[in-house]
Amino acid sequence: MTNAPRSVSRTRKRLMAAAASVAIAGAIGLGTVTTGTAPVFAEAVRVEAPQQTFGFADVVERVSPAVVSVQVKAKIEPASDRGAQLFSGPGFDDLPDDHPMKRFFREFRGFGDRDGQGRDGRRERRNAEPRPVSQGSGFFISEDGYLVTNNHVVEGGSTFTVVMDDGTELDAKLVGTDPRTDLAVLKVNDARKFTYVAFADDSKVRVGDWVVAVGNPFGLGGTVTAGIVSARGRDIGAGPYDDFIQIDAAVNRGNSGGPAFNLNGEVVGINTAIFSPSGGNVGIAFAIPASTAKEVVTNLMQTGTVQRGWLGVQIQPVTKDIAESLGLSDNKGALVSEAQADGPAKAAGVVAGDVITAVDGRAVASPKELARLIGGIQPGKSVEVSLWRNGKTEKVTVKLGELPGADKQAKIDQPAPADANALEDLGLTVTRAEDGKGVVVTDVDPDSEAASRGIQPGDVIVAVNSKEVGTSADVTAAVAEAARAGRKAVLVQIMRDDTSRFVALPVAKG
Repeated sequence: MTNAPRSVSRTRKRLMAAAASVAIAGAIGLGTVTTGTAPVFAEAVRVEAPQQTFGFADVVERVSPAVVSVQVKAKIEPASDRGAQLFSGPGFDDLPDDHPMKRFFREFRGFGDRDGQGRDGRRERRNAEPRPVSQGSGFFISEDGYLVTNNHVVEGGSTFTVVMDDGTELDAKLVGTDPRTDLAVLKVNDARKFTYVAFADDSKVRVGDWVVAVGNPFGLGGTVTAGIVSARGRDIGAGPYDDFIQIDAAVNRGNSGGPAFNLNGEVVGINTAIFSPSGGNVGIAFAIPASTAKEVVTNLMQTGTVQRGWLGVQIQPVTKDIAESLGLSDNKGALVSEAQADGPAKAAGVVAGDVITAVDGRAVASPKELARLIGGIQPGKSVEVSLWRNGKTEKVTVKLGELPGADKQAKIDQPAPADANALEDLGLTVTRAEDGKGVVVTDVDPDSEAASRGIQPGDVIVAVNSKEVGTSADVTAAVAEAARAGRKAVLVQIMRDDTSRFVALPVAKG
């Protein structure tokens, strides 16, 4: 029993020695990793960044006086005006004053007092006053009262009121609007000097940067939310110049026209749209980039309008298959599907099948980018357009025209709806092609066989069962002939993106 402690002591010493041997062996083993007997791992990404220990209060305190609520009113035609036209013509005025019909409309339609006096006159004057139609947000960009908001906030308005951060209400006038970018400029005429904010250089904005949105959601007044830049260059189908910054700060109805600030208090974007199945905030909001807004706003302040260059071409994306067929190394650029007859491009020699790859040396990655590049150049300026044609690069000089107004643009790009005819059996609505070659599909029933076989609006039907068609009647006749012949389907030749393909559509029974 007296030897037990020594035994334990000797055992403990042996274990310690063994552990030391393992440690030494391990150290020696680490030193021999370079022999290839053990894997070598690259270092994980680690960012040494300062931790944010402050809030957004300092930024908000400085910028809030520049952010306003925009209240819009419009004159709405009184309902009684239309009744007056129906019941004040010949015959009605000849009725005796005590006639039941005349008493009825005097009492309930407001026709009793021709001089506008009495209860009916008061009601007509009240109805003629502007009524609230919308409200949104905005912000001052100059100390003399110019402010920016969205076009869709002021659209249709006749009077505009600006409510400042301290509750002061000031009248404003509309300077100009640009529906294509959804921007508008208002002006407040007042002797005071307004607190205003500047636009940021949005080319330096990165995904992950903090943003602070200030606005007027649901008419509650100045409200602040914060988030980060979620993505850049978003195309949401809002217009030809889509290049939105996506943010996840809470943006709701009424935030439209409000600014999204960086931590320096500069405007990186103007909140204009949200993605929301429910109508409320789900963390996906879109802001017009500061660079776009600055350019448009400057033009509106100077002239009240925005003039954009016009190339006069219809374009489409360059797919991978198209790039390979044309010998392009990558699928970038804008494929010209048509050079418009009265457009500058056609006059300069641009033809269908050309791929526009650059403008004045600036690469064109997509049709959207081409639209933005040309739209940012003043009409009348000559530009050098690089084309990919017949397997090689060519350059032409084009003197840009002025982008036609919305009414002319629609006439150029869209078939006239008056000629549209529905081919219900096929699930298609078509209209004549402008060049008379085929019919253009303007609508496709989503539950139809045509939709399931991939036919889309914009496709051109050039032949049915090998017979050329130019009207909806031609298509109907070809389908009827196939039905009489006992065929179960018709073969429809489709032109899309200058390529032809065939689609078999079943003939309706009965």
